[in-house]
Amino acid sequence: MRFYTAKLNNQPAIFISLDGGKTVYPASDLGFAFEDMNDLIKNFTPALAEQIKTAAASADSGLSSQKTADLVLSAPIVYPLQDVICLGINYDEHAKEADKFSREAFGGERPYTIYFSKRVNEATAPQGTIPAYQSLVDSLDYESELGVVLGRDAKAIKPDEVKKYIFGYLVINDVSARNLQTRHKQWYLGKSLDGFTPMGPCIVTPDEISDLYNLKITSHVNGELRQNSNTRFMIQKVEGAVSELSQGMTLKAGTIIAMGTPAGVGLGFKPPKFLKPGDVVTCEIEGIGKLENTIVR
Repeated sequence: MRFYTAKLNNQPAIFISLDGGKTVYPASDLGFAFEDMNDLIKNFTPALAEQIKTAAASADSGLSSQKTADLVLSAPIVYPLQDVICLGINYDEHAKEADKFSREAFGGERPYTIYFSKRVNEATAPQGTIPAYQSLVDSLDYESELGVVLGRDAKAIKPDEVKKYIFGYLVINDVSARNLQTRHKQWYLGKSLDGFTPMGPCIVTPDEISDLYNLKITSHVNGELRQNSNTRFMIQKVEGAVSELSQGMTLKAGTIIAMGTPAGVGLGFKPPKFLKPGDVVTCEIEGIGKLENTIVR
């Protein structure tokens, strides 16, 4: 099952796909009223999933369904309830390129997972724009990442219990201002400027992902392949991250976790290939979808 947020009669609405994202039903046409995606996540159960499937099967598809490609998408979760939790340096090859760019900021031994947070006042839509902040940022970068959305409150859970707590997966571009990230000796400011978190195009439920650790993950800038990796190269896995975080904090339903980025970001090139106004960045993960965003002044 796939869940989208898009405009319906000029208002944001939830759309549901049962065919891998080819067509969608407005949730309201199936008899379900959700305030937004956070409301859906909070109330989602296996029983509700079956009710959705039954309602779609009995619907007049000629009247109710429409092509997903015709939607004007928003980010699936437009207004996250809390900061996005991010994993830093979670692919070996990215660790190497980051160390070469700034050993002071990114180097050293990492026996434990790096966690940081990213403020998201409003998540950027899959076709939305990313501001360049040219008076503030001289090294704008992209990071294609797997995003995990929790469907239940999680506290002190074991790794083998984590799957029961996951609502679904999406694509995140963890846009970064490298000069701010390195200048302040921590990453919060450089990651958290308005517009720096495109996500989507939808949330895909776990049953649609046959092997979470064998998904191609890429990014392109103006059609040029930059990142080209696979989720199997993540150092810390989803189960380990969620379990570890939950030992000391309650992860609320709707929590978004970004699982880190592979090599090929702008800072990894010589000279670096940072983003500039007019550039089009496309982040894609196999089986989930892609984000395409344009950098603007």
